[in-house]
Amino acid sequence: MINIVLFEPEIPPNTGNIIRLAANTGSQLHLIKPFGFALEDKKMRRAGLDYHEYAGLSIYENWQEFREKQPGVRLFGLSTKGSRFYTEVTFEDGDFLVFGPETRGLPESIRAEIGQDGVLRVPMLPESRSLNLSNAAAILVYEAWRQLNFTAGI
Repeated sequence: MINIVLFEPEIPPNTGNIIRLAANTGSQLHLIKPFGFALEDKKMRRAGLDYHEYAGLSIYENWQEFREKQPGVRLFGLSTKGSRFYTEVTFEDGDFLVFGPETRGLPESIRAEIGQDGVLRVPMLPESRSLNLSNAAAILVYEAWRQLNFTAGI
């Protein structure tokens, strides 16, 4: 199973879309507070439709709690500051893909904790700022799942 981690998500429809992604891929979703919205937000629920019932969801008060409850896991962060393309990684069942807040990206402290080799990026044109969070999550999750022959999580 692939684990999707959203660190301090801010935009309800993105989280709703990622709930739908998790439900359709058998991924586990981990949300780290604070959120920029209430989980009951109708925009988030509309984007996730009724898929929230099917997505495994864990909620953490902060990064420290997440790390305490998920010790020793293999983390990959996604950032425009990453030095490796996501295609350079051989993903394993149980990997955690960590995405930062939409307006700020993954903080330097978390990137440092994950380590330079674990911070990945999606190739883009040089003048581009970043991809939409739910699009980036879909790219990474489907690549990891493809590498696992679309069997992890089933």
